[in-house]
Amino acid sequence: MIVSYTTKDVELLARIIRAEALAEGDLGMLMVGNVVVNRVLAHCLTFKNINNIYDAIYQKNQFVGTQSSLFQASPTAKEKELAKRVLAGEYYYPATNSLWFYAPGAASCKSTWYSQNLAGSYKNHCFYKPDPGICNTIH
Repeated sequence: MIVSYTTKDVELLARIIRAEALAEGDLGMLMVGNVVVNRVLAHCLTFKNINNIYDAIYQKNQFVGTQSSLFQASPTAKEKELAKRVLAGEYYYPATNSLWFYAPGAASCKSTWYSQNLAGSYKNHCFYKPDPGICNTIH
């Protein structure tokens, strides 16, 4: 376990990874989960006051998936298992130290997004990490 969590946090994380990355498959959902957990661990930039999974997911203007019907529905056993894997410390590149992601649609990933450098992409998602020295290295 890399962050403290409750059963409700597992369900919340499972719901957001489904809402943000269902079309990306298990690996894409795991990477979105990595970003959520990274925000809890980062304690920098706009994530200084993020101390738990709930805070990370409900931080204002961060995850559009919270408005999705996929987020509102109860998570499946498989989605909860993916969330538990992330909470146990599984990490996948390019989300390893990423604090942001977005899906640009038909466009390709920009080299920077909100002044942060592209860490890499997976399927339709682009992942961004802070410059060295700005935040603690998470992994």
